[in-house]
Amino acid sequence: MSDSKNLVLIVDDEEAIVSMLYKVMLSNGMEAHTAHNGMEALRLMKSNTYDLMMLDVNMPGIDGFEVVKTLRDQGNQTPIIIISGRQEDYDTLYGLDIGADDYITKPFNPITLGAKVKAIIRRSKRTSEPDRENLLVAGPFTYNTSTLRFYKNEEEIPLSAKENALMKLFMDNVNRIFPKDSIYDQVWGDSIIDDNAIMVYINRLRQKVEDEPSHPKYIQTVRGLGYRFVVK
Repeated sequence: MSDSKNLVLIVDDEEAIVSMLYKVMLSNGMEAHTAHNGMEALRLMKSNTYDLMMLDVNMPGIDGFEVVKTLRDQGNQTPIIIISGRQEDYDTLYGLDIGADDYITKPFNPITLGAKVKAIIRRSKRTSEPDRENLLVAGPFTYNTSTLRFYKNEEEIPLSAKENALMKLFMDNVNRIFPKDSIYDQVWGDSIIDDNAIMVYINRLRQKVEDEPSHPKYIQTVRGLGYRFVVK
């Protein structure tokens, strides 16, 4: 994605600062929206998708720190640069600790700021875009071999360690029949476990991945042979 499509939200109660930051963003080929207080910023964040937020700390009502905490508590991971007149190291550390990506004190160099904004947006996009080489995809299911996270229809399904190992085995071998002994060897290794353990874990997986666990269509029992993961 090119910088010309990047959208930045500028939040500051000083009109002169807002105007200057707006011009800096435009001169760097970006688009920008502006807000003059924390409540307005949170409202805009709900109705728009931003590539970055530039946020003042000292504002009437909800201050910048509270905006950062609110967004992070909501799970919003939009990169945030705090821009403040405060020079104290404590404020810098606190801002970063609650989830801001960078902290810049006034006065600042517009050229340096523009470069920093571009760098943070680029880094954010690289982090948020999954590496296709690390994804196993089968039907509605996706397994990220890098993060060990499993999804159905793009919604994450939390798995225990053994469930995770089982699901990766199935995703790696769609339509292959696995006898119990083979599953034991590949998931449990040399561990000595009860013979019914595999059945317990298969049932747990079915509860999580099947539309109707009592009538499984993905994790099928092949009578007399074992189990098979099927997607259509």
